This record gives sequence, C-alpha cells and structure tokens, in this order.
Amino acid sequence: MHRTDFLSVLSTRLLITLLTDTMKQTLIATLFITLLLYSGLSQAQQRFSLTTLNIGVHLIQAEVALSESERAQGLMFRDQLGQNEGMVFRFTNTNQVCMWMKNTLLPLSVAFMDEEGKIINIEDMQPQTLDAHCAKKPARYALEMNLGWFRKKNIRQGNVISGLPK
Repeated sequence: MHRTDFLSVLSTRLLITLLTDTMKQTLIATLFITLLLYSGLSQAQQRFSLTTLNIGVHLIQAEVALSESERAQGLMFRDQLGQNEGMVFRFTNTNQVCMWMKNTLLPLSVAFMDEEGKIINIEDMQPQTLDAHCAKKPARYALEMNLGWFRKKNIRQGNVISGLPK
C-alpha cells in the first residue's frame, strides 16, 4: 500500500470513528436520498429514437418504443410533452393490447391502430392510475399524445396515421 493510500484510509476511518450515531444516520439517509433522486432523474431523461408521423396535415415528432423494455418505460416520469410530440408503441404482433399510466405524470390520450395505421379507437388516460385502456380490436400500434390532442385536431376512429415504424 502506498503512503498516500494508507493516509487516505486512516483519515476515512478516523472520520467515521469521530462521527456520532446521529451524524452517521444523517449521512446514510442523505446518500440514500441522493441515490433515489439520481435514479429518478436518469429515468425521467431517458429518450428514445424519433420518427415523424403524419395524420392529414398534422406532423408529430414521436419517440419510438419498439422493445419490451421501451414499451414498459414509455412516458413514465416525464413532466412535459411538446404540443405535437408523442410516443408511438409498436407491438411485436397485432394483438389485443392495453395501456396504463403507472408512474406517468402527464394526462394523455392514446390512439390504437391496426397494421395499416388506421385508428381503431382513442382513449383518454389520467396520470398515475392503473386503469386499463384497451384497443377495441387487435392493434399493432398505439400513439400517446397530450390529453385531448386528437379531439382538438378533429382526429377520430378511421383516420390513418402514416410514417409508423415497421
């Protein structure tokens, strides 16, 4: 062991010895909270690849969730979403799919679509709920946007969304 390493270990041990139990508990609690905050921030800032979707005259910058882990993360922990931004989910197969809002801080609307991008149904979802919001028929895609986005743009069942990831 080098002299500097020895002095570093010795000073750390001396510091720990001098700390009172209350100080040790406070230090441990502070470190724990810092780790939790860091973990939450790293989740909140996770972004996925982008694609441009088109619905009539409307262009959407959508993050793409392709893998199981990306679909599970979705828009969790996000505190904002731009006016024409969203997230498109591509499911492995056309199937009966449902969405929920666990750890999702924003109210959202979701459009479920078939293989060709035709909207099956649109559902409104409230933040941080475990309610299931399901496609009324087997779906290949889902697009989450800010709450009411589809209604404000007069987009409804039967409209087709193009530019979806294959």
